[in-house]
Amino acid sequence: MKVLITGFDPFGGEKINPAWEAVKRLPETIGGAEIVRREIPTVFGGSLELLDREIREHEPEILISVGQAGGRSCVTVERIAINLQDARIPDNAGAQPSEEPVEPDGENAYFSNLPVKQMVSHVRENGFPCAVSYSAGTFVCNCVMYRALYLADKKYPGLRAGFIHVPYLPEQTVEKPQGTPGMSLADIADSLHYAVEAAVLFERNAQDRRGV
Repeated sequence: MKVLITGFDPFGGEKINPAWEAVKRLPETIGGAEIVRREIPTVFGGSLELLDREIREHEPEILISVGQAGGRSCVTVERIAINLQDARIPDNAGAQPSEEPVEPDGENAYFSNLPVKQMVSHVRENGFPCAVSYSAGTFVCNCVMYRALYLADKKYPGLRAGFIHVPYLPEQTVEKPQGTPGMSLADIADSLHYAVEAAVLFERNAQDRRGV
């Protein structure tokens, strides 16, 4: 089994993105599955082009994209992506779409087909706070999640895809308003590890039931 995991580069004036920093820390295998790690740009069009290329090249059974959600206090597993690009700030290429669809022929929304609640439970069972999120926003994170699920619906029916948001690192909160939450890189990486492990074990059990 192969798992493709992506993390974004820094954006919005930040010098670091905990998403990619944590993804880089993941091991070569989790739960017996091969882990392929890739950095993608915080750019609406560019991120989708790279995502498409990586899926074609690696043919993963599971795709998990990871992004930063400043202000959240723990790792959150996203449940739904909506067909909307509505950027509060420009992306790293200067694009700032407003009320535009991700895919004109796509559904209004797609639910992740990963075992979201099992992933959250597995992270918590291993000692880290974690929660389900029902909003991936309307920036590039949501765009990438939506595109992955759109491709799973239209082109890759066996693909299991979803998105995980991670908090700021403590050093990113120094100049933020007092009380802005942060989480250590080690804890973020461990939380991702357990979330991925739950997805792998769930998919392996599903394959066993199907006799694959």
